[in-house]
Amino acid sequence: MAAFSGLVAISLGLGLAAASGFRVFLPPMLLSGAINIGLIEASGQLALLDGWGAFSVLLVAVVLEIGSYLIPWLDNLLDVVATPAAVLAGVGMMGSVIGAETDYGPIVQWTVAAIGGGGVAGTVQTGTVATRALSTGTTGGLANPIISVVEAIMAIVVTVLALLAPLLCLALVCAGTFYALRMIGRVRNKPKTAHVA
Repeated sequence: MAAFSGLVAISLGLGLAAASGFRVFLPPMLLSGAINIGLIEASGQLALLDGWGAFSVLLVAVVLEIGSYLIPWLDNLLDVVATPAAVLAGVGMMGSVIGAETDYGPIVQWTVAAIGGGGVAGTVQTGTVATRALSTGTTGGLANPIISVVEAIMAIVVTVLALLAPLLCLALVCAGTFYALRMIGRVRNKPKTAHVA
């Protein structure tokens, strides 16, 4: 039973970390909402998200983050900051969930969070950067706001699924990570056009 609850906690943490790869502030905001309505218990580090004050601060951050990604030239600039921020958010989200839902010691808790949460969040974020780079190259950035809206929707879907069905979310995270790795590979392997003087 303890192994199963550990798997559920890890699945929840990975789901929230993956969602952080799409949008940094949206998963903690939704988690704060879930804590405030009593869906998730606010124990350990999750207590920081308890209260409507924390939810309101995160809501403002979400509005600013999503709004900034709708500006074509600003979205690529934000990716420079968003990638390390997403990794840190993924580590924090997963570590907090594991700490609250399991009795793992701090070394195991944060090692799993750094490798799993940071790795998944970083891969998803890098995949979104690669997708936006392809969009910029093919549409001159005109499709980037549409991609940004899709990313925000994915962050919501993955977070809600992680909260309500963590094991199902784990399957989605695995599929999404595979897709992100393919997009990264496509951008890296894209032949560079020769410039004629």
